Amino acid sequence: MTLYGYARVSTNEQNLTLQIKALRIAGCEIIRTEKVTGSSRNKQIELNLLMEFLRTGDTLVVTRIDRLARSVKDLQDIFYNLNQRKVTLMVIEQPIDTRTATGKAFLDILSVFSEFENNLRRERQMDGIIAAKARGVYRGRKSSIDYHEVYRLRAKDKIGATDISRKLGIARSSVYRILNKNKHSL
Repeated sequence: MTLYGYARVSTNEQNLTLQIKALRIAGCEIIRTEKVTGSSRNKQIELNLLMEFLRTGDTLVVTRIDRLARSVKDLQDIFYNLNQRKVTLMVIEQPIDTRTATGKAFLDILSVFSEFENNLRRERQMDGIIAAKARGVYRGRKSSIDYHEVYRLRAKDKIGATDISRKLGIARSSVYRILNKNKHSL
């Protein structure tokens, strides 16, 4: 039986050191790490690679359940996949070892709370954004498209939408949206 560790943080500013240390102490021979949000499994390239690599009798080890998945569905999908291949899941900081009935039950309970916590965080974030907008502090992300350059290329150089999008490295639909917006404001 081989122990494989998986460590994840959500942003580049966060540090993986404590997770890696805990996984090494737990006896993990191979540890895959990544700095990516856990809200979408598609973005977790290292986890997906590790999932393909695990074999019958292996154990996937994480420090906390929220390092593996943020939604009940993703966690259930991961657990189902592991279970079908007779791979064990072990969580260091929470008493989860899927070789036992208690460990499986605790996994289900924690996954519900993990998703609940994530949803609460999103709600607080949206509340903060709404309040900031009401105060006139938050205006959203600055546009990465130079609207004036789009207008200039169209009017002065007589360039079409496809060529403008290629020249500026933006989507053609963005060019059309900008040009149509200008048309209505005239």
